[in-house]
Amino acid sequence: MTTDPLLLTGEVEDATSRLLRTAAAFDEADLAAASLLPGWTRGHVLAHLARNADGFVNLLTAARTGEPRPMYASPAVRAADIEAGAARAPDAHLDDLRRSADRFAEAVAAMPAAAWTATVETPGGPKVAAELVWCRLRELEVHHVDLAAGRRAADWPDAFAHRLLHEVATDLVGRPGVPAMVLRFDGSRHELVIGERAQAPVVAGPAPHLAAWLIGRGGAEPLTVTPDGPLPNPPEWM
Repeated sequence: MTTDPLLLTGEVEDATSRLLRTAAAFDEADLAAASLLPGWTRGHVLAHLARNADGFVNLLTAARTGEPRPMYASPAVRAADIEAGAARAPDAHLDDLRRSADRFAEAVAAMPAAAWTATVETPGGPKVAAELVWCRLRELEVHHVDLAAGRRAADWPDAFAHRLLHEVATDLVGRPGVPAMVLRFDGSRHELVIGERAQAPVVAGPAPHLAAWLIGRGGAEPLTVTPDGPLPNPPEWM
């Protein structure tokens, strides 16, 4: 998958359209049902995605203007905004998702070329502005699965799954306490090594399933472990 933020905008638009179609089918009972995220309903997930879009607008604006601006006013405000929006009516959720997605698209379109090289402060640390479009795409694809409404990790485009898998594996390499493992894509000799290769189990399977398992969105099927044994237990990632 390309790293060019402007080329990624088409992927974001497609992912947004898929999310909106799913959200448009929800009634009040659907929104109140549990998502795959502990303690969150589907309404919480949709409210988070809308506020997440606005958070990225804040960061893009900071990159464009040079004026520091946080993604969220504070963790407490972020949590309160999600909680306040979770129980809204279906039409209100859908309107918020559409409007916030439009604001994100407008902020991307307003970015001059030089602004993409600016560094902005995210809750997870500093990032180059050019990474923000990918970050939004990741939020859309992963949290669409969290809605437990028919979209599965197996439905992720291959390019997205491969980039997500590489990103997570790279992040885990630098973290303490991560079990050693070798990740092998089905039908490929390409491997990602985490930790010391000697004695590390090889976990093999399709890239979307490997990525979903690493971020806590998938189980053992259809992954295999060599030598035979349980899957390693990676830490919580996102």
